[in-house]
Amino acid sequence: MSPPSALVLTAGLGTRLRPLTYVRAKAAVPVNGDSLARRVVRWLGTSGVTDLVLNLHHHPESIAASVGDGSDLGARVRYSWEQPVLGSAGGPRHALPLLVEGGSTFMLVNGDTLTDVDVTAMRAAHAQAGALVTMALIPNPDPHKYGGVQVVDGRVTGFTRPGAAPQSYHFIGVQVAEAEAFAGLEDAVPADSVNALYPRLMAQRPGCIAAFLSDASFRDIGTPSDYLRTSVELAALEGDRMTQGNGGRVHSSAQIVRSALWDDIVVGRDVRIIDCIVCDGAHVPDGARYEGCVIISARGRAPAVDERIEGTLLVRAIA
Repeated sequence: MSPPSALVLTAGLGTRLRPLTYVRAKAAVPVNGDSLARRVVRWLGTSGVTDLVLNLHHHPESIAASVGDGSDLGARVRYSWEQPVLGSAGGPRHALPLLVEGGSTFMLVNGDTLTDVDVTAMRAAHAQAGALVTMALIPNPDPHKYGGVQVVDGRVTGFTRPGAAPQSYHFIGVQVAEAEAFAGLEDAVPADSVNALYPRLMAQRPGCIAAFLSDASFRDIGTPSDYLRTSVELAALEGDRMTQGNGGRVHSSAQIVRSALWDDIVVGRDVRIIDCIVCDGAHVPDGARYEGCVIISARGRAPAVDERIEGTLLVRAIA
């Protein structure tokens, strides 16, 4: 099999990750010093998938600045611009002209996916199944938290909401797809895959969505709490780079514990920061004490119900 192209889905608004996504796209947030998008591009490259398209909408400059043309990661990266954001099915439809230059089969990878699923084995299983789409699935680690995928004899039969089914599989953000699955959609019109397109395809062609079941790892970045936990876990495995943001100044008397520091921040004298995320451009004043918070530059933003303004900072507790 020749390596397929891949669309990395990076256009989403990242609403559950707010307020981190007030300042960056979700795929551009640094996880132990490396953005999610760079991690995904690098991981795909280890499986020989190096012809990549990233779709852009929310804070597109943060993704483009992180990944560029992909050459330093051994990949060719191009971009598919969306206005408005086109969703998990509309995005692939819009990017089809870029994705099918080398053939009709391509990969779809969520831009917040951290997994080690065997891409080569998955592509082989997709070809053998003759499916329109093959989804990478693991046993659902928390059916009350995550929606589920129902599977019978290796084929996807339906999707459930969190808490709706005691046993199901969990989609880990990697798919192999045929262009035919998306070609019937109208271009530049928002469309969803799991909630609209896939049920329609399964009704028309039962068994056309295949399941690739595995015990692959999966790390969640869905909420600020998930993000910080995953960052700490990876720091323990890779070496701690959580505080190595660019262009910042941290006073030598500051105490930083289990916290992520992004770019262009200032941390003053005798500051104590524990279990926090300090985002781009935040200036933490002398003597400040924060624990279990997201801290961003307020920049004239009106705080949401669960946020507060402290001087030049917008602060929200990490639930």
